[in-house]
Amino acid sequence: MKAKTIKKWFDVHKWTSLICTVFLLMLCLTGLPLIFYEEIDHLLGKELELPAVAPGTPTISKDVVLEEAVKQVPVKAVKYVSWDLKEHPGQMFVVVADSSEAPVQADHYLTMNEYTAKVMATPPNEMDFMLVMYYLHVEMLAGIPGKLFLGLMGLLFIVAIVSGVVLYGPIMRRFDFGMIRTEKSSRLRWLDLHNLLGIVTLAWASVVGLTGVINTLVDPALDRWKASQLAEMVAGYKDKPKVTGTLSSLDAAVKTAKAAAPGMDVSFVAYPGTLYSSKYHYAVYMTGTTPLTSRIIKPALIDAKTGELTAIRDLPWYLKTIFISQPFHFGDYGGMPMKVLWAIFDIATIIVLISGIYLWLARRKSRSAQLKRLTGESGSLTLSTVQENAEKK
Repeated sequence: MKAKTIKKWFDVHKWTSLICTVFLLMLCLTGLPLIFYEEIDHLLGKELELPAVAPGTPTISKDVVLEEAVKQVPVKAVKYVSWDLKEHPGQMFVVVADSSEAPVQADHYLTMNEYTAKVMATPPNEMDFMLVMYYLHVEMLAGIPGKLFLGLMGLLFIVAIVSGVVLYGPIMRRFDFGMIRTEKSSRLRWLDLHNLLGIVTLAWASVVGLTGVINTLVDPALDRWKASQLAEMVAGYKDKPKVTGTLSSLDAAVKTAKAAAPGMDVSFVAYPGTLYSSKYHYAVYMTGTTPLTSRIIKPALIDAKTGELTAIRDLPWYLKTIFISQPFHFGDYGGMPMKVLWAIFDIATIIVLISGIYLWLARRKSRSAQLKRLTGESGSLTLSTVQENAEKK
């Protein structure tokens, strides 16, 4: 590769890295505790444990459990009901509010025991440490604009990775892999460490960076799905009034949806009028039962008045791509060993980012000192100082 070409790639690597580094540091630092969010909740005593039940004990009707939940808070509408059969079997999570259109800030959350229909917890709707970490990581507490901005930073990160790989060959051609010149200056030691950790974390950083960019597109993708496929699924209800009064059985709706998609579990149910449903239906979202297929979501629409299945479709390819990419971003499909591996790579990437900032600052300082030597005390560049500097080199 010609020197001019190397210089161009170096400039690309430098500026893309500098622009996105601060934001990537924030993502790495906030992502580290999120890798272990379940374990942290357990240590803090926030993870609820279901009282022991005899094997084969049946759960109570979901309608009864829901009725008991609604009695606990002075609200008028159920928004969502969800389950986590893998991590929290036997528990039903209920979100209620004054209306189906109420903002998230007005929601009330309840955790119900499906064996006894008793309330296990009514956590306050407030931001704790882990939620702050989550929203900083996902959207910088700035909503959809923050999410899309982080997607842009992710794209710059991918360009920085590609340019770094292009530069790695010419730089390391004369050196052994993994070499760190401890006998040289501090700047060279950091450069060698930066290059080594950068190439070691290459595959991980590429996967996490790319899937992170994909995940930032979830809101526009959902809006497109609602405006196209979901609109087609409820086209027959276009001229009907919004459902009011007593709705059909939640328990029956769940069973109807499961019968229509054998081998899948119900993840959550969105009630009529909420963000993820129509004005007339229970939207029952089902998932697969393996670590990867658990991210593949299949919605079924159940008429909220009659309880009949009116439509069931696979999600479009772009939403499937987003949901399937999530396990690779979070590293939560391989248990604790995978989480530890993700944490190690995360820490290594933090070192790469910090060392990159240090190298840029050290290079600027070195250039400033060199210019000062060349200009001399007069502050102007003279022929004699240039000659003296050339002789020293």
